[in-house]
Amino acid sequence: MLIFWNSLILLGSIVALWLGAVWLVEASARIAGRLGISELVIGLTVVAFGTSAPEFAVTISAALKGQTSISVGNVVGSNIFNLGFILGGVALIKAVTTTRKLVRRDGALLLASSGILLVFLYNLQINRWEGIILFAMLVAYIILLFVKKEAPEEEIEIGEFHWFEIPRLLIGLAAIVAGGHFLVESATLIARHFGVSEWVIGVTVVAAGTSAPEFATSLVAVVRGKHGISAGNLIGSNIFNLLGVLGLAAMIRPMQIDSGAYMDVVLLTGVAAVAVLFMRTGWKISRFEAGLLITLNLILWITIFMHK
Repeated sequence: MLIFWNSLILLGSIVALWLGAVWLVEASARIAGRLGISELVIGLTVVAFGTSAPEFAVTISAALKGQTSISVGNVVGSNIFNLGFILGGVALIKAVTTTRKLVRRDGALLLASSGILLVFLYNLQINRWEGIILFAMLVAYIILLFVKKEAPEEEIEIGEFHWFEIPRLLIGLAAIVAGGHFLVESATLIARHFGVSEWVIGVTVVAAGTSAPEFATSLVAVVRGKHGISAGNLIGSNIFNLLGVLGLAAMIRPMQIDSGAYMDVVLLTGVAAVAVLFMRTGWKISRFEAGLLITLNLILWITIFMHK
């Protein structure tokens, strides 16, 4: 009975994270627009933070509780989920077009960030200084986009400001914080009941839950026929997760993982490399390549469950 209620809490937490992120992004964007802030700034800050807010809430909540395996596992799992199931799923519906800029700038940064994470985690921990380096890389990336006046591709329509945007923003933020807290709590209890490690639950169930906003964004883009925008969104989200979410969490509390979990970080780097390679071949991700991405990630999930 306890597992049943915790499963309901987990599902409710995922819904809260999803709705909270949507409300936070939309309300923040409209408030910023009303204050005269440019769409470039909104795209680089409000939207980028909003879609990664669930990862922030869960990762930092777990870090504060000393559950660093869930913290790192959530970021690693979310990035694998984004590149495999979400990007692959979108491309399976229709081939996703890419650009040279997306591959050479954002794709290269994603691979570099994944490689740096591999180096930092070689001793199975990320200390505060390494967290500062990761976060500084994100700041430098955002400054570069500001200087070149290039906003990441984001699927958002600012819309008209109404008085209820402010309470909507606050409710969205509260939903994200509460959803992150209860997602960690319920997932941890379920993991312990079934004898699954916190790392496994973080890299799979928690990661899938916090990727809900990215999934929703990509799904909306597909419905509206804007298939190409998904790749830019997902690559940008992964960069924000690796540098911003993990960097900030490590600054708050040094992160540690088990020796067996390091291989999953290696696999994340491999998935990122394959995804960027597919984006480069013909400057699109074909349905065949999408099928390979989904299959690869299914194999990864099964492998993680079998060996932990």
